[in-house]
Amino acid sequence: MKKIAIFGYNLRSFEAISRLDQNLYDLLIVEPDSSLAALAEEKGYKTALIDFRSDEALNSIGLGKDIEIIFCFLPEDSENVFLTLSARALDQNLNIIAIVDTAQSAEKLIAAGANKIIDPYQICGQKIHELITKPDIANIIDHTVFGRNDLHVAEILIPENSYLDNTFTSELTLNEKHNLVLLGIVDKELGDDLHFSIGEKDHKLDPGDIIVVMGPSREIKAFKKEVEYVQSNKI
Repeated sequence: MKKIAIFGYNLRSFEAISRLDQNLYDLLIVEPDSSLAALAEEKGYKTALIDFRSDEALNSIGLGKDIEIIFCFLPEDSENVFLTLSARALDQNLNIIAIVDTAQSAEKLIAAGANKIIDPYQICGQKIHELITKPDIANIIDHTVFGRNDLHVAEILIPENSYLDNTFTSELTLNEKHNLVLLGIVDKELGDDLHFSIGEKDHKLDPGDIIVVMGPSREIKAFKKEVEYVQSNKI
């Protein structure tokens, strides 16, 4: 069982933590803030309250020993850079995944020894950055780290007579059928705002609504084709 340490218990890490199968991965939430560490512990997660700036503290939780992957989800880019430097010095074979807020920090993280950077600016620019800094970020991390890298975002209009008509967002299984992530929906009954799929109410899909998905371009094209095919043949 792979041991994964997730540094930071916050909006960026909530969904990633919940999506990682604890039957496959031994998860450890590492949080320097005692109040946040307590919240993680209340949720039933194994936690470690340590100062990530201390090599001794990092060793104490298994870095350089049995931890194979770390996620750097600390609030500040500078903290993630420092953590990456320290972790890489302790274990040259460690798989380090870090998220950044600025393009400049991505270069620093790569230089520090990160294996993979989750960089919103390289995905689709500022508009997508605004999307994925919401709690849905973990979905992206899940798909980027454990599979695909060619991620794109698409807006898909639900046409008349679509098989999606009267479907609730909670019923969609895009991740299973198409390897797509549902980021949110523009529910025309509620206006033109994007409602994110994590942490908000269930939405009923109607013609004219727009669903926003993320995934490999091939999967997006296949899904669009399916929607058009079903729509044109629905009685």
